[in-house]
Amino acid sequence: MSLSATPSSVRKHIGIFGRRNAGKSSLLNAITGQDAAVVSPVKGTTTDVVSKPMELLPAGPVVFVDTPGLDDDGVVGSERVRRARKALSTVDAALVVMDSETPPDETDLMILDAVRERGIPFVIVINKSDLSSDGFPYKEELPDDVKIVSVSALKGTGITELKTMLGNMLSGGEEKPLCRDLFSPGDTIVLVIPIDKAAPKGRLILPQQQMIRDILDGGGSALMVKEDQLEKALETHPSLVITDSQVFGTVSRIVPESIPLTSFSILFARYKGSLESAIRGVKAAESLESGDRVLIAEGCTHHRQCGDIGRDKIPFWLRKMTGKDIDFDFTSGSGFPDDPSSYRLIVHCGGCMLTENEMGRRRAIAGSYGVPMTNYGILIAYMNGILRRSLSVFPDLEKLL
Repeated sequence: MSLSATPSSVRKHIGIFGRRNAGKSSLLNAITGQDAAVVSPVKGTTTDVVSKPMELLPAGPVVFVDTPGLDDDGVVGSERVRRARKALSTVDAALVVMDSETPPDETDLMILDAVRERGIPFVIVINKSDLSSDGFPYKEELPDDVKIVSVSALKGTGITELKTMLGNMLSGGEEKPLCRDLFSPGDTIVLVIPIDKAAPKGRLILPQQQMIRDILDGGGSALMVKEDQLEKALETHPSLVITDSQVFGTVSRIVPESIPLTSFSILFARYKGSLESAIRGVKAAESLESGDRVLIAEGCTHHRQCGDIGRDKIPFWLRKMTGKDIDFDFTSGSGFPDDPSSYRLIVHCGGCMLTENEMGRRRAIAGSYGVPMTNYGILIAYMNGILRRSLSVFPDLEKLL
């Protein structure tokens, strides 16, 4: 997959954190070789999180995330700090940037404590080394076991060493499968893809593209059909059928019990590490009462049309199943609430546009407030009475049903 085609959700994210005016944005520009972020001598120039994708060998495609200073103050400053802290919970690695002429303070130590607590690999970057003839005289104030690199974002010195260190830190490890561990090379996998007015013109959506690539990587053949072509496709004797959740009920009636059946949403929940919690959370749907609030959360920001699965279909089906007048709220993109305590249930999309860490952060927030959280595919299978069947490809999860 080319750099331009690699989605942000499957790239490693590297956060750049530090105090105001430590040179975080200048460092981002030096690493990427572009003017990706606005820089100035004025404290607090970076007012929001800035992301920049690039290729970092040998790690591959990554995203650098520049953040506002964590020592910002005032009403607006506190919001900037909140967004920076949110980024800290979602990255795969961190650059903790300090000024070569300034001793570490409580903000720097707080950042170090935070990345250590989360198990995030990190490097301390001593910026503005061109201004200090003594290197970094405050090294003894830092823990002995940390990795430290001195750079000058202005002059470009030390940047190659830093990139090499980061690339080696993030490389290695086997990529998780979406579905290729569920079939053998040479098998045919049928993908059921509805083409309705909500489908984008002239292209497939990201989860469909990623599933096709994973099937090819596993040596399988991907056969893509609309639901009205499914019976004919079954003549190929597929080893697995994967369907869009919104036609789960229809597809289940067509596909014989002898052929394993699951959905894109369920497979992405497994890929993002949220499948088990989604199975546990779905049972809360049965206890919903009139007036209860349910949050429908999506990771993408596509334009919604009439008949949208999250905005229209799931609320309709859930009200029909429960017979209750349930209230629904909706979020998309980065709009997940910090305090979801007013909700009785959160129904999340598969998270194909979100990183595994971001999905983990959202699960942790919901869990901290005792709010059950499930996902589209699990809930729709549950409402259609086919949840056990849709999870039959994961026998070890049957104990959760």
